Amino acid sequence: MSSAVLIQWILAHLNYWVVMLFMAIESSFIPFPSEVVVPPAAWKSMSDPAMALPLVVVFATLGADIGALVNYYLSRWLGRPIVYRFANSRLGHLCLIDEAAVQKAETYFLRHGNTATLVGRFVPAVRQLISIPAGLSGMPIGRFLLYTTIGAAGWNTVLAAIGWAIYRFTPVKTVDNVVELATKYSHEIGYAILAVVTVAGIGLYLKSRKKKPTAADSGQ
Repeated sequence: MSSAVLIQWILAHLNYWVVMLFMAIESSFIPFPSEVVVPPAAWKSMSDPAMALPLVVVFATLGADIGALVNYYLSRWLGRPIVYRFANSRLGHLCLIDEAAVQKAETYFLRHGNTATLVGRFVPAVRQLISIPAGLSGMPIGRFLLYTTIGAAGWNTVLAAIGWAIYRFTPVKTVDNVVELATKYSHEIGYAILAVVTVAGIGLYLKSRKKKPTAADSGQ
C-alpha cells in the first residue's frame, strides 16, 4: 500500500482508535506525519457528533505515549551499539532514521537533560526520536512517561487547535485540504513555541543564578 493510499484510508476512517493507532506509529521509530492525523480529526470533530475535540487530544496523547514507550524500551534493552547499527542499516534508512538523526536527538537530550523529553516534542526531526536517548540513558520510567505525556499533550493540543482554526476561519471543506494547511503551519508554530520555552528557560536559569549566594556574600 502506497503512502498516498494509506493517508486516504486514514482520512476516510478517522475515529479515536485510528487517531491513537497512527499517533503511536508516529511516535515510534516508524516515520509518519502527525499532521495527517490530529488536525483532520479535530476538524472533523467540529461537525461530527461522534467525536469531541478534547477526546481527540486525549487519544492522540495516549497513542504518542505508546509509541514513545516502544522506542524507550527497545533502546534500553538493545543498547547504543545495536541502536546505531539499526540507524545505519537499510531498514533504518527506510524508516528515515540514520546515525546523524539519532546523534541529533541524543545531543539534544544531553544538552537539555530530562526535560528534553518534554520540550523535544515540539522540535521537528527530534520529536519522534527523543525517547531513544531517554532509553539509552536509563531515565526513570515514571519521569519519562510524565514528561512525554505533558510534551505530547502540548503538541497535540497545538495540532488540534490548527484543525479547529481551519474549520472556524477558512473555507476548507475537505480533510485533504486540512492536511495541506496543517503541514504548512505546524512546523512554524512548533519552532515559535520552542523559542518561547527556550527564552523562558534561560530567564528562569538566570533568575535562579542571581538568588544563589556567592562566596563573597557568605564571607560577609
